[in-house]
Amino acid sequence: MSLDKLDQRGQHGQVALMDFDEALEQFDPALGLEVHVELNTATKMFCGCPAAFGGEPNTHVCPTCLGLPGSLPVVNGKAVESAIRIGLALNCSIAEWCRFARKNYFYPDMPKNFQTSQYDEPIAFDGYLDVDVDGETFRVEIERAHMEEDTGKSTHVGGSTGRIHGADYSLVDYNRAGIPLIEIVTRPIVGAGEKAPLVARAYVQQLRDLILALGVSEARMDQGNLRADVNLSLAPKPTSVEPVETKLGTRSETKNVNSFRSVERTVRYEISRHAALLAGGGSVVQETRHWHEDTGITTSGREKSDAEDYRYFPEPDLVPVAPSREWVEELRATLPENPTAKRARLQAEWGFSDLEMRDTVGAGALGLVEETIAAGAAPQAARKWWLSELARRANETGVEIHDLPITPAQVARIQALVDEGKINDKLARQVFDGVLAGEGEPDAVVESRGLAVVSDEGALSEAVDAAIAANADVADKIRDGKVAAAGALIGAVMKQMRGQADAGRVRELILEKLGASEG
Repeated sequence: MSLDKLDQRGQHGQVALMDFDEALEQFDPALGLEVHVELNTATKMFCGCPAAFGGEPNTHVCPTCLGLPGSLPVVNGKAVESAIRIGLALNCSIAEWCRFARKNYFYPDMPKNFQTSQYDEPIAFDGYLDVDVDGETFRVEIERAHMEEDTGKSTHVGGSTGRIHGADYSLVDYNRAGIPLIEIVTRPIVGAGEKAPLVARAYVQQLRDLILALGVSEARMDQGNLRADVNLSLAPKPTSVEPVETKLGTRSETKNVNSFRSVERTVRYEISRHAALLAGGGSVVQETRHWHEDTGITTSGREKSDAEDYRYFPEPDLVPVAPSREWVEELRATLPENPTAKRARLQAEWGFSDLEMRDTVGAGALGLVEETIAAGAAPQAARKWWLSELARRANETGVEIHDLPITPAQVARIQALVDEGKINDKLARQVFDGVLAGEGEPDAVVESRGLAVVSDEGALSEAVDAAIAANADVADKIRDGKVAAAGALIGAVMKQMRGQADAGRVRELILEKLGASEG
């Protein structure tokens, strides 16, 4: 039975959603992911303007990236190098000869009224990336990775949604126009079933880790360095046991999804939406859609064009790109360690179980744990903080774990303070509070908040005496040899000293004063 849920924006009437599990009983999902990677080159793709993020609006521009008459583009060689390295890391073939094309469409943030991209001759093609989901490996086939330029940025002023509908006026900033992009396009991912949302998330996570390892992009999803377009279609499950030809349904494309969590949620939502439409006798419109993080829904954008609608034709102002085989092999030698092999090596070095490693990868925390260990923390301690304390805080605040305002070096220092006996785990959580609140480095937070463990013998002895006097019945049990009862007195001392006592020394003092021993 389908569930009706109201679009909280009130613009699109009621949106019918089928229960996710029921949808998968009736339909097979097919995924397609288009990930745009903004390269970290010093200059733009076809001109010498700075490619740095930010800046006053329309200050990183020139006649070329503004599309003024008479201006001529020149290909950024570093961007070509980065594209080849990305293609090689994705197990792609690298074209011996390729060229750029003009993708024609009108939009205010495209000052030339066309985007310089690649169409039928991409620089990299026919690759794959293996991703792990709950111990199962899915091979995501890469159709192509091609070079193009980014668009400018439109800001719609007025209204309540931040979109053009209802706005009073719009502003366009062309600083971003012409930034080098690599678009990585998968072939349809079929057969994932109920794991389709997790496969999509895992793929983008692993792709981001690979991009960071290559050093070709900052890959910050919050700044748009890396963003995903999520294509989703459903096909009815075959009713016969006989093999049938795989036929894909009509797809929707949710644009510019900018977090791992949102990629997963988008796939789940679109499966439920498509299923309700199809089961109700309706049809899916081939269109672009927008993901709304606040309401957890997608809404319609524009009808999706096919390739022929863009009137692609070869770019007449740019010569073809023909990377030599020698150069390609030189770049292959610069590739980082294969992610799958690296995970296996790190798991062995750290002594993690399969489940521990799987959870670490699934949380998107592998790189963070690795950096924390490199900064001096023990593997299990690094994993503990990132997958428990920090993952919980990321979930509570609705951000990705790597976007938390704390560094692996700071996490390692907090653990070092625990190892040195200056704080305990309970106090460490308060140190995390301070660092995340921007109060400074861990040592400064310990000092400013007065969180150091009390190890003064006089203060501890006095607190232990008070606990014994207040809990005479417990003290008698300990004197009679029931040492396990010491926990109650330790708790009383810790409460009295606001959790800042050295619990190990408190236990020793209790047993000494009551004439008891561990044996």
